[in-house]
This record gives sequence, C-alpha cells and structure tokens, in this order.
Amino acid sequence: MLRRLSKNSKPYYPDEMSNKYSAVQNPDFSGQIIVESTEDDINKLEIYKLKEKLKARDPESTLSEMEDMAFLSDLGLTKYDAGNLKLTIAGLLFVGKEQAIHRLLPQAEVIYLHYSQSNLEEYDARLDMTAPIISVIDRLSEKIQDANRIVNVQVGLFRLEIVDFSERVFQEALLNALAHRDYQNQAAVYVKHYQDKIVIENPGGFPEGITEHNIITHPSVPRNKLIAETLQRLKYVQRTGQGVDIIFRDMVSSGKPYPEYRAYNDAVSLSIYSAIYDVEFVKFVAREQNLRQRNFSLSELMILRYLTDNRRISLATATDLIQGTRDMAQKSLNDMSRDGLIEVSGKEYMLTARTYEAVKSTVEYTKDRSIQYIKAKEMIMEYIEGNGSITNEKTRELCGFTKQQARSALDKMRGESLIQLVGAGRSSKYMKSSETR
Repeated sequence: MLRRLSKNSKPYYPDEMSNKYSAVQNPDFSGQIIVESTEDDINKLEIYKLKEKLKARDPESTLSEMEDMAFLSDLGLTKYDAGNLKLTIAGLLFVGKEQAIHRLLPQAEVIYLHYSQSNLEEYDARLDMTAPIISVIDRLSEKIQDANRIVNVQVGLFRLEIVDFSERVFQEALLNALAHRDYQNQAAVYVKHYQDKIVIENPGGFPEGITEHNIITHPSVPRNKLIAETLQRLKYVQRTGQGVDIIFRDMVSSGKPYPEYRAYNDAVSLSIYSAIYDVEFVKFVAREQNLRQRNFSLSELMILRYLTDNRRISLATATDLIQGTRDMAQKSLNDMSRDGLIEVSGKEYMLTARTYEAVKSTVEYTKDRSIQYIKAKEMIMEYIEGNGSITNEKTRELCGFTKQQARSALDKMRGESLIQLVGAGRSSKYMKSSETR
C-alpha cells in the first residue's frame, strides 16, 4: 500500500501497519495485565532496590515508605484481575523474577556485545540478560564504566575529567531504548561496545511524527506510557522525553561528536562516540559557564559548536540545526549577541573576536573579517560602476550590514582611495575616487 506524506506518497509496509494499528488498539502495551502472572513472580529484592534508589534520588519522597504491595499498586505495576493479584507488563519489567520475565516476556532481552580494537566484525565477549530494567541498567553501566578511559582537561585552576562514555549519557540512552522499544516485537535490544563508540539498537521504529531531524524538540510520544511514568516517579528521569536533550547537551559540552540516530522501519539505533572532538571548545564552555554561573542552553551550545567549525551561520541554518522554530533560533542568536559571544556579519552571524581567541585564534578572526570586507568591497564597487554612486543605506541593504558596519567598510575604502565622499548629511553619497577613474 501507499501512504500519503505531504504532497507525495511512500510505501507503507506490513510491519509498519501492524505496529501502528497495535498501538491504536492497545494505547499502552506496558500497562496491560499479564493474566498468567502470579504474586510468586515478584522479586522482593527488586522492590527493595527500587525503594533504596528512590530514597537516594529523592529523600523527600514518601513513596519509598509505603508497604511493598501498596508501593507496587501505587505505581501501577500490579493490578487485581478477578480478585487475583497480577503483574502488568511494566510490573514484570521492574520487579519480575528473571525466570518469570523469561517465561512471560522472553523478548524483553538485552544482549551486550564487546568488540576489540583489532576485530570489529566478531565480538570477544557477550552477555545475555533477561532481567528487570534497573538491574540491566546497573549491570551494563558498571561494565561501561570499568572500561572507560579518562582524559584530563585543565581549565585554569580546575581540572575536568572527561571519560570515554559518560555514565549519565549511557544510562539515558539505554533507558530510552528500554522504555520506547516495541515489546511486541520478538527482537532483543543490543548494546554493542566498541573502543570508540557504543551502538544501542532497539526494536520498533520511531513513533509517528518523530524523525532523526526533530528528535530533540518533538514532544515525547512514549510507546510504553507506564514504563515512562514509572521511571519518572522513581526519579530516573526528570520529565518524560528529556533524555535526548541530556544526551546531546553532555556530548556537545564534552567536545564529542553529535549522537547519531538512525531509523529503520522496525528499529532505531543510536551511536555515541568516545573521541573528544575539540578540547579548546570544552575549555571555553567550562570557563564561560563558570563565569556566568549558568549553563548554556542546548541551542546555544549547538550554534557555538557549529560556528567553531563553519565560521558563519544564517538564521535558516540555525533553525535547522537546533531542530526548533525560527523564533527559537532567533532568540538564541539574540541572547548570544547580547552576551558578546557572537556578532552580526551581514545577514549571518560569526564569533566575536573574544570568542575566536578562546576557541580558535585571532588570526582566524582577522582572516574572516578580511574575507567579509573583500566581498563587500567587490559588491560596492560593482554597484558604483553601474549606478554612479552608493549611499550608506544602500550599502547596508546590499551587504546586509548594520549602519556602523557599512560606515566602517566605506571609510576603509576611502582610506584605500577607492571611493570619495560627496555631499553631507542625508544627501551624502560615495562615488568612485578621482584617482581610480
């Protein structure tokens, strides 16, 4: 079949149909009761672990003080069916015994594969887990952290320790995979651990409307609502859907490559990389945030990162980059201009001299400024050739300059004896210098 997408049509495959219609008929698969489950399938140790972790994460929470069965019921992890206590899908995945998960929901499996640097095709270690979500998170986090290397970055009197894979980034990425995977799909979640990257693959494509190009700002569409809500109430996430923000922010501020999402019809993969992309950028962000006593927004970090690599950015490019609206991009650009981080350069934005000096070099700033002047000079001379003269106002319109930038360019051209000022006040204009005629 074909499915309408804007003005065009695209193939609509059976696996996509089944996922969509299943989601419509069963709005929250994780909230369904498992009829075959019994109270014996509950692991009391997992309940204890959840409560202890909640106490550490939120000491003021009264949820952890509840009696075990009331605790599970309040979270929606257990429900009564015909007078008998049953686990929901989410309940099984948070407090079920491993044997019970294997028996009742065997596809809820996470497979960890480790690859050596010398052989990227065949794994040298494997771990298969059919265990509660938090136990999986803890066990794999420990494995990742044990293998982490540390890079020390000196920032003034302070020293930053940047690890290959931030524990917070890895946990957010894995939590997202476990919370949003399609549990009706029989495939497992894979965590592939290479020296330079971790790839997390989970069954189930992106929910309707979400793509790699809007995943940062698109409102959360949880495939498993009860799992997402439980993670939120247990304080593993601050709010539903925030994990992608955290992953991007930590990766960018650590000078690492952007997280890489890839979507398939029935799966999503996320790659996070270990390499530090730009140490000077890391130092700059740390210094500025400490000086201002605030953290940059993700949009500001992404724009700054782009400018360190590309010199200039337009409003349209910034809008696409931050995956937001034009107004959101404009606000970020205005805030950064006000803070002296960037400045207007024609119809684009560039780093200020101070920022250039911090993240790149004054030589590059001077070079960029020189290129801007050369382009403006060519346009101004070409306009005068065709029209006889040019005004400050026309220069601003032609080159996208502010009034002061136009004045500076025109004065510099006068200093080079290319043009001369004729008249004064509003009637003033610039003509070709008699020396160049």
